[in-house]
Order: sequence, then C-alpha cells, then structure tokens
Amino acid sequence: MEDVQRHAPKVPINIDRVGIRGITVPLLVRDRAQGSRQTVARVDLGVDLPASFKGTHMSRFIEALEEWNDEINYQSVRRLLATVKERLEARRSYVRFCFPYFVHKPAPSSGIKSIISYECRLTGELDEKGQSFLLEVDVPVMTVCPCSKAISREGAHSQRTMIHLAVRMSGFSWIEEFIEMAEASGSSAVYTLLKREDEKYVTEHAFAQPTFVEDVVRNVAQRLTEHEHVRWFRVEVESMESIHSHNAFACIERDLRTQDEQA
Repeated sequence: MEDVQRHAPKVPINIDRVGIRGITVPLLVRDRAQGSRQTVARVDLGVDLPASFKGTHMSRFIEALEEWNDEINYQSVRRLLATVKERLEARRSYVRFCFPYFVHKPAPSSGIKSIISYECRLTGELDEKGQSFLLEVDVPVMTVCPCSKAISREGAHSQRTMIHLAVRMSGFSWIEEFIEMAEASGSSAVYTLLKREDEKYVTEHAFAQPTFVEDVVRNVAQRLTEHEHVRWFRVEVESMESIHSHNAFACIERDLRTQDEQA
C-alpha cells in the first residue's frame, strides 16, 4: 500500500513538532497518602518531521499510547517517548499529560475531609541529548490585601489567588509537596467543605497573614529554592482582584543549576 506520508512535500521545510492533541485516557498517578490514585488525562504526543517527508503517521501515536498503559512517572514516560521516537523514526519526541490531581483534604478546625482537585501537567521530551521533564501544578489560595487592612477601620478586601508552579527536578518529589508549599505562601489555603468553625478559622487566619501578590510569589520562590531536588523553577501568581476590574500578577523564574555552578 502506498505510503503517502513519505512522499516529498511541495514546501520542503522542517516541522518542529507534529502529532495528536487532546486524546483522553485513564491514568494512574502516584499518591503520597495511598500509593497511587486513578485520574483522567488529556494527552498530547508529537515528533519532529524532516523537510523530506510530507506527513507523519498519526495512527502510530495512538498505538504507542495504547500499548503504554502505565503509571505516570519519569521512567514510564521515558519509555513512552522512546517508543514514539522509534515508531515515528524521529529525532525528537514529545508528550504532555494534563490531569486533575485529587487530594482528600481535612478542614482546618473540624478535620472533616473533602476532595479538592489541582490541575497538573507533566511534559516530557526526548532527543539525542537525553530527556527532560517539566512538572506544573496550579494551586488556588486566598489572599488578604495588606494595604486594605492597614487603611481600613474594619475589614479588608480578599480574593482567590492562583499560583502556577513549574519545576524541573533531579530526583523524585511528591506532587503534594508543591501543593503544600504554595498553600503555605498565601494568606490561607482554600477548601471544598467548611463548617462554621472552619470558616471562622480560615477568616481569622487569613486576616492575620495579609499578603500582596509580590509576597506570595517570593514565599513560593524561597521554598522552591530550598527544596533538595528542584533545579529550575518558574512561579507565576495571579490575584483575581475583588475590588478592581483587573487582576494583579507577579512572576519569578530561577535556574538553580547556574547558581550551583557559581557557588
């Protein structure tokens, strides 16, 4: 049968990445509390394509993913990348998993547990130089404005703030570690279920620790810098301002490998 994909293209230009995007699959994720947990992921798979080929073989991405069916960790993702790279006869392969990570989180005073989800992304790439992985986690927190508290006789404005973490690591770390770092960096964590005693605790705790968006991003950055396995990170914090028509943001990116070399 004729292999149309191997025909010469009319425009011979190298393609950096081509593949499939948004396929939904069940996924097993490592969980600190119970070992592992089921979730559902949206997956992107891609490879480079040389200027001499008209197209790639899209079905081979699906075949590789169907045969993989593994717990998500750096070793298993590398195997998937290697399979895709070999099957597609490519120099570089790419995969991205986007999935909700579920945690049974106790309320701060009553201790009643409820499920809360955190959006996570794991991106992997493989080429002749080796593999690289990027873990991203989105963590919501509550912030109370220090300025509003300082100038107001009663109360202060507060809002939900989203912390976007991206890290490259040299060793294994639980996703929960980064969630906890982020939640400790705002005025308060957020919860799915709160009884009245919990609401009282959250409100009083948050107003006792007012934080600007600048405070939050610095707090997270300091904690990531002190983490033994983090070698690079980017933190972006966005505050959904409750009294403004705009949001506020702050971002810090650091390559700790460079700092280690200079030390």
